[in-house]
Amino acid sequence: ERKLMESPAEQQVIEIYAKRAKEYEKKLADVAQALETDRAYLKYRVKALMDLRASSEDIEAARRELALLPKTTAAAQELWTRAKEESLSRAKPLAGMPPHVQAFAGQPEGSAQEQDQFTSSRNNFIALVFCLMLGTVGLPHLLTRFYTTPSISEARTSVAWSLLFIGLLYMAAPALAVLVKWEVMSQLVGQDITALPAWMAQWSRVDGSLISFADVNGDSRLQFSELKLGADILMLATPEIAGLPYVVSGLVAAGGLAAALSTADGLLLTIGNALSHDLAYQGRTDSNYPMKRVMLSKFALLVVALIAAYFAAQKSTGILNLVTASFSFAAAAFVPALIAGCCWPRATRAGALAGMWVGMGVTCFYIAINMPWVRQYWSLEGSGLWWGIQPVSAGVFGVALGTLALLAVSWLTPNPIERTEPDGQYT
Repeated sequence: ERKLMESPAEQQVIEIYAKRAKEYEKKLADVAQALETDRAYLKYRVKALMDLRASSEDIEAARRELALLPKTTAAAQELWTRAKEESLSRAKPLAGMPPHVQAFAGQPEGSAQEQDQFTSSRNNFIALVFCLMLGTVGLPHLLTRFYTTPSISEARTSVAWSLLFIGLLYMAAPALAVLVKWEVMSQLVGQDITALPAWMAQWSRVDGSLISFADVNGDSRLQFSELKLGADILMLATPEIAGLPYVVSGLVAAGGLAAALSTADGLLLTIGNALSHDLAYQGRTDSNYPMKRVMLSKFALLVVALIAAYFAAQKSTGILNLVTASFSFAAAAFVPALIAGCCWPRATRAGALAGMWVGMGVTCFYIAINMPWVRQYWSLEGSGLWWGIQPVSAGVFGVALGTLALLAVSWLTPNPIERTEPDGQYT
C-alpha cells in the first residue's frame, strides 16, 4: 500500500481524477448552460469529423457520445453529481480505501475533526457488533432449529459446535480479504492494459458496475486507482484472481445461492407457522384442525413471500442495510424477554410484553426518524443521530430501553405463581 501511494503513476491518476471532480463541480454550478455547451460541442465535433472524412469508428464514437448525453437538466445534475462523487473518491490515496492496518476511520491523535471521526467510527463498529451478536440470539428461524435436539444438554452441545464453525468462518473471511488484496495489488496492478487476465473482460461484460478499468493517464499500465471492483464481485472472482478455473467460481456462486435460499426458506416457514398459530389456534381440539392449520400456514407463507418479493423488486435501499436492520429488530424485540424468561424468575408476562413493545418501538422510531424523506417531510434540521450511532445499529437503544421497561413493569406487576423450569419441574 505504501509503494502504491508513493508511485508517480498512481499520483498522476489521482491528479487527473481531482481535475475531473473540479470540472464536474463547474458544470454543476450552471447545469443548463453546461449541458447546452456540451451538446453544441459534440454536434460540432460530429459535423467536423464528417467534413474531414474521418474514419467510421471515430464518427460513430462521437455520435455515441452525443447520444449518451443527458436529455434533461435533472438527469444531467444527477449524472454529474454521481460522477463528481466518484471522481473525488478516486482522487484519494488507494482510491479512497483506508489502509489495511487502520481499523477505524480518522486518527486518534490527529486533528479535532479526525479524532471525532475516529470516535464515531469506533462507536459505530462496537454498536454494530453488539446488534449482530444479540440479533443472532433472537432470530426466530434460528431458534426453531433447536427444536430438532431431543434434550437440553444436546441443545447446548449444538451451540458449542455452531460457535466452532462460525469462528472458523469469521477467521477465514479476513484472511481471504488479505489474500485477495495482495493478489490484486502485487500481481494485477502494473500489468500492461492489453495483457490483463481474461476474467476481467468476462465479468465486465456481465455487468459494467461489477468491474471496470480505464487507462486514465495513458501509460498503458493498470494503476490501482484506475481499477474499480464492486463488492459483489470479489467473492465470485476470487477463484479466478487466484488462477483457479472458472468452474470454481460457479461452485462459489451455487453455494452462496443455496445459503440464501435456505435462509429465505427458514424465514418464510417460521413466519407462516407463527401466523397460522397466532391467528387461527384458539385451543382447538377438533380432528380437522391440523389439516386446516397446515393449509393456513402455506397460504400465509405464499402471501408473505409475495409481499417480500414486491418490496425487494422496488430496490429502495441496499440489501446490506436491510439485513443489518433486521438484526437490530430481532435484538430489541426478543432478546431482553428471552434472557429474562430463562434467567430471572421475577419476570412477568406483562414485563416481557412491555420490553418487546418498547424495544421494537424505539428501534423503529430511530430508524424512521433518520430516513432522509422523513426528515424532509417533517422539515427536521440537523442530525437525528444519538451519539453519532447510525440507524442500522438502532438495536443498541432498543435493547437498553426495552430491558429497562421489562424490569420496571415486572417489578410493578404481581409475581408469577407458577414457573416452568428447564428440567420440567414446577416451583
